[in-house]
Amino acid sequence: MADKGRGERRRHGELVADVLAVLWRAGEPMTAQQVIAALGEGLARTTMATILSRLYEKGTLRRTRSGRGFAYEPVEDAPGLVADRMRRELESDPRRDLVLKRFVSSLSEDDEETLRGLLLEAGEESG
Repeated sequence: MADKGRGERRRHGELVADVLAVLWRAGEPMTAQQVIAALGEGLARTTMATILSRLYEKGTLRRTRSGRGFAYEPVEDAPGLVADRMRRELESDPRRDLVLKRFVSSLSEDDEETLRGLLLEAGEESG
């Protein structure tokens, strides 16, 4: 989280990723002000509150009362968030078999072997 100068604005996605990284490292709920302090940047509290609120509305964060505001924490860890995003993308296309086929065909040999092992594990657990 390098210090960005006033003339150098980062993309919104980078800021969201940095906010999530701060929350994952914290391991406990944080207020907007605490996240700003952890980032070490001069962001406005209202900007951070908006980012945190939007992540809450998307279901990425949960929030609890903290004084007159809220403290936020991630619902899932980073791999869980990516897996959820992948599942939602898969569910959004009616041709799931084609999506899965193209996904699997794009995997490296190592990833394909990992997936094969995970599917075997899952089959053993459910059977």
